[in-house]
Amino acid sequence: MSILIGTLVLFLAVTAYFFYTVQVRADKDFIGGGIKADHPLYERHQAWLAVPAKQDWELVNQDGLKLKGQFVPAKQSTRKTAIIIHGFGVDHNTNTPYAMLMHEQGYNVLLADNRAAGASEGKLVGYGYLEAKDYLEWIDLILARQGADSEIVVYGTSLGGVTTMLLAGMNPPAQVKAFIEDSGYTNVREELLYQAHRMYKMPEVVAKPLIEVLSFYSRVLAGYSYHDADAKIALRKNTRPMLFIHGAKDEFVPFEMQEPLYQASNGPKEKLVVPGADHMEAYEKNVPEYEAKVAHFLNQYM
Repeated sequence: MSILIGTLVLFLAVTAYFFYTVQVRADKDFIGGGIKADHPLYERHQAWLAVPAKQDWELVNQDGLKLKGQFVPAKQSTRKTAIIIHGFGVDHNTNTPYAMLMHEQGYNVLLADNRAAGASEGKLVGYGYLEAKDYLEWIDLILARQGADSEIVVYGTSLGGVTTMLLAGMNPPAQVKAFIEDSGYTNVREELLYQAHRMYKMPEVVAKPLIEVLSFYSRVLAGYSYHDADAKIALRKNTRPMLFIHGAKDEFVPFEMQEPLYQASNGPKEKLVVPGADHMEAYEKNVPEYEAKVAHFLNQYM
């Protein structure tokens, strides 16, 4: 009996540790973040910080969490707005170069902190599913403040890319005209399985049941299971244009995940693959090609 109890205690301790690691708000030492002076996009980051007329926006979502964002009007009045969505374990500052890119291309920009990140409230990461629901509310706020004739592009990186794809499957308002996802993964289960092997050398026979337990914890504590956060399934419902971007040397979200996502989407679609680029390095590895591809794609639909 004591062995059984000890085994149960150990199991609960291990699963609690992994749930804390993958889903509870905390500093993640395995996540790189921030735009430092030696970063190739540092000048883009600094340019964004210098843009005047930033407006502090906030909303209280359906879960009662206060979410914070910055809205920056375009230099010339426009109906076009870009929503920029950041990734896991960081805040909006990681995505300031993407915000600057869209601002330079003539868009209003909304750059927010996801739930459980930055200045926004929340303790549990939604792996794109809860975040997508939050961004539906941000879209409603844009329409209320900027007008029903708005045209919106949703643009996310890493977990933000997954958020973008999941949102695309939620039938957002018709004013959402296009999507861009950069470095997004197929679904939580496949990404966690990959990371379990990459980070912990965990065999699949152990990792798979562990992930199912984590999904159960998520259902109980956060209100969603990992099945809900499946971008491949969501994209089957999407009929709107989407640009898929990935680095060919991505070791955090495997490059091999791009093709099944691309194939799953049922709307007009394009993709950009940047040779030699690791996770979220596509922009910095080839700035001219990246910017030209984004502009060409959006000019067809916005």
